Amino acid sequence: METVPAQATTFPWSWYTDAEILRVEQERIFRCSWQYAGHTGDAPEPGSYFTAASGHVPVVVTRDRAGELNAFVNVCRHRGHPVVSGSGRRETLQCPYHAWTYGLDGSLRAAPRAEREPDFDREHLGLRPVQVDTWGPFVFVNPDLEAPPLADTLRDLPELVAAAGVDVDALVFHDRVAFEVEANWKVVCENFLECYHCPVAHPGFSDMVDVSPDAYLLETAETFLTQRAPLRANGKQAYDPAGEVERSQFHFVLPNVGINVFPGRPNVSIGPINPLAPTRTARFLDYFFAPDCDESWIEEFVAFDEQVSREDLALVEGVQRGVATGLVDHGRLMANAEPLIAHFQDYVRAALS
Repeated sequence: METVPAQATTFPWSWYTDAEILRVEQERIFRCSWQYAGHTGDAPEPGSYFTAASGHVPVVVTRDRAGELNAFVNVCRHRGHPVVSGSGRRETLQCPYHAWTYGLDGSLRAAPRAEREPDFDREHLGLRPVQVDTWGPFVFVNPDLEAPPLADTLRDLPELVAAAGVDVDALVFHDRVAFEVEANWKVVCENFLECYHCPVAHPGFSDMVDVSPDAYLLETAETFLTQRAPLRANGKQAYDPAGEVERSQFHFVLPNVGINVFPGRPNVSIGPINPLAPTRTARFLDYFFAPDCDESWIEEFVAFDEQVSREDLALVEGVQRGVATGLVDHGRLMANAEPLIAHFQDYVRAALS
């Protein structure tokens, strides 16, 4: 019988269905990591705000009267109802439950009947702050006020994207695609982190991008993981890949932010992989393009990307049905093809231990 090294095995498959595992992940991973929340165009001017999530932590990002971005836990200090939903523009944030009202700086401005309460300390009942920072138009939040700054997580990732031919500061937001997946968030992340499945499951992608093991490069760093690949010589093109960007780059900022850069005109799609329940995950991708990109080119590009996403959706939901059977303890990783998954699993194990 073959003895498989411990590092070659996957997580126990029970980790993809166990509610207690997810509870610990929320506490030890999502409450202390940088998460992509949205883009600066979501809060373009003083008085604007938008809502997001970091794991199970609801967040509201505001732009105050001085034009500064702020972020807070989107939970009323009275009884815990979300203070606002969606996005918009307003002078204050008012909870719809009992009308407790907060400034865009998070301070409590008014609470009905507060004057009747002895020792009502308004100064200590403001919204709990959350760290907020930006990379170009991309807004990140972190519930942990003691966590290192965003730059310590991104490290040289901005330089890698710039070297690919993308000036993120010049990009223009195009649209957001949001959906839910019937799978554990780790299953979705692990699918993103390998292209071992591409020749089988993504024929259109593989016809265009060289996914052979010698061409498709996998790189690990402490805080993010990278896949890079050239166009396939004489490949079949699903859209016109001519432009400033010559090679694909797919980055994964630990623990759950995917960033895609495809060949062609300058483009970035970015979004989190956010757990909703042990077997349900929320995803969205914000698409950005160069300001002079032709709309017909964008339509062809997005259609190609959405086809790949539909193929991935079927795959990860199939994996979830398999691991949920409880009849097999774990899987076997392929060390040469799936080192990024191994790195991701080491990261999660360390957090949970």
